[in-house]
Amino acid sequence: MEELQQVRKAKKFNLWLGLIGMFMMFAALSSGFIVYTASGVDKGIKTLLPQAFIYSTIVIVLSSFTLHFAHKAVKAGEVAKQKLLLLLTIALGIVFFALQLHSWTVLTGQGVYFINNNASQSFIYVFTGLHLAHIIGGLLVLIRCFTGAVRGIPLDNNVYRMDLAAIFWHFLDLLWIYIYVFLLLNQ
Repeated sequence: MEELQQVRKAKKFNLWLGLIGMFMMFAALSSGFIVYTASGVDKGIKTLLPQAFIYSTIVIVLSSFTLHFAHKAVKAGEVAKQKLLLLLTIALGIVFFALQLHSWTVLTGQGVYFINNNASQSFIYVFTGLHLAHIIGGLLVLIRCFTGAVRGIPLDNNVYRMDLAAIFWHFLDLLWIYIYVFLLLNQ
């Protein structure tokens, strides 16, 4: 049992290291954007961000709430409630993903492409694309939690999976809010 606890602590530590790495990557991208625009080559994004970004923000914040309550439910031993809330969280994650893709369609409709003469505009795709890659990972983690709950894994394993999933998903939520505000301030 003590060995299992050590393995779990190591996995949680590795998750935190990964989150720190992701944070550093987005901080570096933000710095690169700021330095690039300050150089005078481009003067910012020069386009309105898609309205879908606002809806994306609302959806991902709602998904954090549903995951929080799913996590709370499994800790109380209410696995049926956990499964329902996990399904809702997964659905909201998929809606977030679809809204982001829709945003790219809106951007291309405005003449903003990934490859263009304004690299500042390309940063929109870099930020949102990298975040979407992490969302895919988060959805896979949530699906793993859901399948574990459906299969009836032991409650302590279920709670542990939810602990890790909650840390990761809430981080993605906060990361999106940061990205959105950063892009908004620089549009």
